[in-house]
Amino acid sequence: MDRILLSTVAHRSPEEVFPYVRSFTDYPRYADHLNAVSVHGDGNSGSVYDLHFEWWMLGYTANSKVIDVSPPDSLEWRLVNDVDARGEWRVESEPEAAPATAETASRIFFEAVYDPYSADTNAISLPRFVSIDWVVEKVQPRLLSEAETVVERLVADIEGTHRDVELTVHHMP
Repeated sequence: MDRILLSTVAHRSPEEVFPYVRSFTDYPRYADHLNAVSVHGDGNSGSVYDLHFEWWMLGYTANSKVIDVSPPDSLEWRLVNDVDARGEWRVESEPEAAPATAETASRIFFEAVYDPYSADTNAISLPRFVSIDWVVEKVQPRLLSEAETVVERLVADIEGTHRDVELTVHHMP
């Protein structure tokens, strides 16, 4: 299993941050290759989000199920089709990280644990002469960069303005 764990600070309280983390339907604004999100449920545990990705000549819909929601601290998810993957968004109060211009701050953690070779090759329509190994080799290095982009854009949404954020990579494949 591979793992990505990164974090950054948002200049807002966990109560202000968590609704943004929880709003999967806004994620296409944060991710370069996520085109749309369909929701089945009310956003609580058991809800399923169909995440429609496109990259290069490939299109894929991942079905992400919310496993547990504990506002304003944590949202756990796992994919329910084709790839063995799970993860968590975690928000921790970190008032000491707030600059003089902000009242408080929170650290946002994004974690994804996945087995790239668990992908069901029948679920992805690959072009002729393209193997799943080739796709994994090309996509794997982009996952960390995509996660960084998502977190950076999420902070801009939370704070209402773009700024350079310091991303801490705690673990990467």
